[in-house]
Amino acid sequence: MRRIEHLQPKGDFTLRMGAYAHGIKIPLQDADLIFLTGQKSMDSQGNVMHPGDPEKQTEYVFECIKKILAEAGAAIDDIVKSQIYVVNMEHFPLISKVRNRYYEKCQPVSTMVEVKGLSKEGCLLEIAVTAVKFK
Repeated sequence: MRRIEHLQPKGDFTLRMGAYAHGIKIPLQDADLIFLTGQKSMDSQGNVMHPGDPEKQTEYVFECIKKILAEAGAAIDDIVKSQIYVVNMEHFPLISKVRNRYYEKCQPVSTMVEVKGLSKEGCLLEIAVTAVKFK
């Protein structure tokens, strides 16, 4: 029987702020479907990393995404959908520059939306992704 696998990277990784997993992997016949919770620029103690710097926060978030995907046996190039929430759309050029580097090969569908705030003050963006890893 195939079951949903909860993904929770070990070690110094972003603090969870509630009853959820950083990701889940759903095994299908020919592929694994992987959903990641929105990732913010936070360390394992809940401290905001790179306050005030949208470019460095974006880089930090993508490195977290890579770690969770690796736990699921996947990689950035397996991402098919991306949702990016930003607290200031003026940061778009800096965030987009980093996003484009990570998504150069996979080119997922992507949405970027400005929001009033995020669950952790000082975080400038949050990125949630969906990936498909074919077997």
